[in-house]
Amino acid sequence: MLVLAMAFALFPAGRAGADVPDVLRVSAIPDENPNELMRIYTPFAEYLSKELGMKVRFTPVVDYAATVEGLAAKKLDLVWYGGFTSVQAVRRSNGNAKRLVLRQEDAEFTSVFVAKPGGGIKSLADLKGKTFAFGSVSSTSGHLMPRYFLLQNGVTPEKDMKRIAYSGAHDATALWVESGKVDAGALNFLVWDKLVQRKKVDPAKVNVFWTTPPYVDYVWTARGDLDRGILDKISAAFLKLDYANPEHKRLLDLHRTRKYVRANDADWKGTEEAAIAAGLLK
Repeated sequence: MLVLAMAFALFPAGRAGADVPDVLRVSAIPDENPNELMRIYTPFAEYLSKELGMKVRFTPVVDYAATVEGLAAKKLDLVWYGGFTSVQAVRRSNGNAKRLVLRQEDAEFTSVFVAKPGGGIKSLADLKGKTFAFGSVSSTSGHLMPRYFLLQNGVTPEKDMKRIAYSGAHDATALWVESGKVDAGALNFLVWDKLVQRKKVDPAKVNVFWTTPPYVDYVWTARGDLDRGILDKISAAFLKLDYANPEHKRLLDLHRTRKYVRANDADWKGTEEAAIAAGLLK
């Protein structure tokens, strides 16, 4: 009885064994160039540090797989995943990874297929016999969903295309198409919009010829064994961001959204099914 009493005294709130790290390690899938990722996520780490009252550090990683392994190995605590990597993280952690919040845009996300104007590519069927670029192998919007919709429309990349390649990032895909390295490619619609707005790509040299139907995508996902109080504070910190507040607007603009909403695990069931159908998961 004394041992039990002592155990409960050690964990007065939340779950027994819940983890309270000295530093909350935040990361994100490397879907854009490293400098851009630092520009986006360092301010988020600073904001979370203030809201949580603890040290928060943005920890960049080399590839998508490193974010999945990092969370499972407890080397990362909170990660901005794409839909597919969130599915992989939940599986890899035996269901321990916990989806917290997503941007309102992520509930109805899309990928865009781009090609050079005048190159004879106006539909998915026109991609047969062409060279094509996906983003990262583990990208939802740069690989999984584009592949899934290609298959749904009768195009098998390895069989029907002349060559496929993986650029590793959405911005790289657009630049590959613009430079002529490949005939066409697929990427996240938000990154495409940003590249156009910032004049990083020339619409006269590369433009959108097909957009996917909507699907659920990116989500902030944490280790489920973190202290419940920390998990709740993380969610609250994102949900309280108000676009009418100038400081909040700066953060929201960095993530190209106006609002975060709570995540519901069931919403990613379709992503898992699409990955299985596309042969990317068993």
